[in-house]
Amino acid sequence: MCGIVGYIGSQQASPIIIDGLRRLEYRGYDSAGICTLDGGNALISRAEGKLINLEKMLQQQPATGCRGIGHTRWATHGKPTEINAHPHKAGSIIVVLNGIIENYLSLKGQLQQQGHSFSSETDTEIIAHLVEEHYLQCKDFEKAVRLALAEVKGAYAVAILCVDDPDKLIAAKLGSPLVVGCGEGEYFVASDIPAMLSHTREMIFLEDGEIVVFTPNSMVITDLDGQPLEKQTKTITWSAMMAEKGGYRHFMLKEIYEQPRAIADTIAGRLQGEEGDIYLEDLNLSSDQLAEVERIFIIACGTSWHAGLVGKFYIEKLARIPVEIDIASEFRYRDPIITGKSLTILISQSGETADTLAALREAKGKGGKVVCICNVVDSSIARASDGVIYTHAGPEIGVASTKAFTTQLVALYLLALKLGRIRETLSADDCREQVEALLELPRKVEETLELDAQIEKISHDYVNARDFLYLGRGNQYPIALEGALKLKEISYIHAEGYPAGEMKHGPIALIDENLPVVVLVPRNATYDKVISNMEEVCARGGRVIAVASGDEEELRDKVDALIVLPDITEDLMPILTSVPMQLLAYHIAVLKGTDVDQPRNLAKSVTVE
Repeated sequence: MCGIVGYIGSQQASPIIIDGLRRLEYRGYDSAGICTLDGGNALISRAEGKLINLEKMLQQQPATGCRGIGHTRWATHGKPTEINAHPHKAGSIIVVLNGIIENYLSLKGQLQQQGHSFSSETDTEIIAHLVEEHYLQCKDFEKAVRLALAEVKGAYAVAILCVDDPDKLIAAKLGSPLVVGCGEGEYFVASDIPAMLSHTREMIFLEDGEIVVFTPNSMVITDLDGQPLEKQTKTITWSAMMAEKGGYRHFMLKEIYEQPRAIADTIAGRLQGEEGDIYLEDLNLSSDQLAEVERIFIIACGTSWHAGLVGKFYIEKLARIPVEIDIASEFRYRDPIITGKSLTILISQSGETADTLAALREAKGKGGKVVCICNVVDSSIARASDGVIYTHAGPEIGVASTKAFTTQLVALYLLALKLGRIRETLSADDCREQVEALLELPRKVEETLELDAQIEKISHDYVNARDFLYLGRGNQYPIALEGALKLKEISYIHAEGYPAGEMKHGPIALIDENLPVVVLVPRNATYDKVISNMEEVCARGGRVIAVASGDEEELRDKVDALIVLPDITEDLMPILTSVPMQLLAYHIAVLKGTDVDQPRNLAKSVTVE
C-alpha cells in the first residue's frame, strides 16, 4: 500500500528514485518524499498529494547525492499531510517504511520517557527514533538497526540511511514485499519490480526476517541475528514498456483491452486437447494428492473474492468437490475445520495481500494443502504456497482490477477441469469440449470489446445517477457484485450487487425511475427466472440496462439499454459479462472526471490488515 525505492551507487540517486516512485505510484499517492545523502548532508524533500508535487519541489530544490531513499504513501497512521509524509528523520537516522507497526504506541511511550519528541502522527517515525536510540548507545549503524527491529511487532518493509555512515543503505522485510535489484556497481531496493526494471533485470526477492546491507560495491544479506544467507538472483523477462499506457488514456482502459492477450497467455501451454487433460506446471501436487481432496476452501479479498465465488460454481460442477468461500480477513478468526484432506486455494493479484497471507499461514498451520492463483512471480504468497497457478496477465497498474480478474477466472476454470479429470467426474471427451470452448475465449472477448463505443454512449445517460443496482443469478451473481464494485471504486457512485431472486426480499423497495438497474441475463439455466426478475424492475419504473447474449432483440423494447454479447458456454460467460461491467464503470468515471487509475482512498496492493 506504499511504495519504497532505494539506491546506492555512482549515479545521482534522485532521478532514479523519482522514476521508480512514478512506476510505483499505484501503491500510494497521498504524499511522497525523498532523502539523498550528499557527503555529510541529508537532503529531505516531502510533499502532500501526488508525486508531481514532489517533482516540482525538486525542480526548485534539487536533491543531490549518490545514495538515497524515496517513498510514495497511502495513509494508514496519520492524515496524508507533508508532516506525515516519509522519509522520517531522528538524529542521524532516516527511514521510509511500508507496513504497520502494531506496538508503536508502547514503543513511542518508551522513547518519550528516554527524551525523544515526535513531529508526526505516523508509526514509521517510531522506527527512526528507535534506531537512533540504539545508535547513540552502540555507535554501529547496522547493529542499531538489528536491535531496533528486534523490538518491533507488525509487518514492514523498511529502508534506512545514516548520515554518520553515508556509504551504507540498510533494508529489511517482515510481512511486506521488498525486492533487491543488482546492477553493475550499483544496487536498488523497492517494493515492486517495475521500479527497477529500466535499470536491471537481476532481482533478489527477500524473505521475512531478512536484512540486506548495501555499500556501493557490496551487498550482504543476513537474518535478523546476523547469520549470512545465500540468495539466488532471478532474471525478470517482462519489460518496463509492458507497464506503460501505450497510447491509451488510462492504464485501466489499456488493461481492459489487454484481456484477450492475457487470457491467451494464461491458457498457453496448459491445454492438452488430444489427451483431454490440463497441464498446470507449478501446481506441485500429485494426482494422488489431488484425488484425496474432500473439501476446498477458496480465500481472497475484493475482486479476487468475486473470482472465487465463480470458482465455486466451476469446481463443484466439474469436479464435484464441496467448496467453501471465505473473505480472507475473516477466515482465521472463525477457526476453520481444515484437515490433511483439505485444499485451500488463495487468490491474490499481487501475491502480497496481508489478509490472504495470514489466511495462508492459518491453513498451513492446520495441516492442509495450499495452492494460490497469482499474477506476480515469486511473490510472498506464491513462495509460501505448496503450488501456484500463475495468471500471466502481465503487470496491472490500474487500481481497479480488470485483466487480473478475468485471468483468475480462467485459472480457476483450468483447475476445475484438472480436478474433474483426476476425480473422473469429467471424461476425456468432456474435457476436450471444454478446451475447445476455452480456445475460443480470447476471440470472444475481442468481439465483446467491439461494443465499447456502444457502452460509452450508454454511460452518458447514467453519469448523474446516485445509486446503481446490479442483478444476476447463478454464476452471474458474482459478476453483479464485481460490476457494482468497479463502479464504486472509480466513479464513487454507490452501487450494490444482488442475486436477482433476492431483489423482492428488500432491494425492490429502492426501485424507481431514478435507479439504474444492470441485469445480467445471458442464455443459461436461470434465463427465464432472471427475465421475470427484470420484469419486476420494469413494472416499477426502474431504468434497466440488460446484458444479454445471442439473439435477444425481443428484449430491446423492454429495457432502456441492451448490450448483446457473443455466445459462449454457460461456464465461460462470466468472463464475457465482466467486460461490459468494466467498460461501463470506466466510461461513467471518465465522464464524472474522477481519477480512474488512482481512485481516492484505494491502493493496488493492500499489504496491511
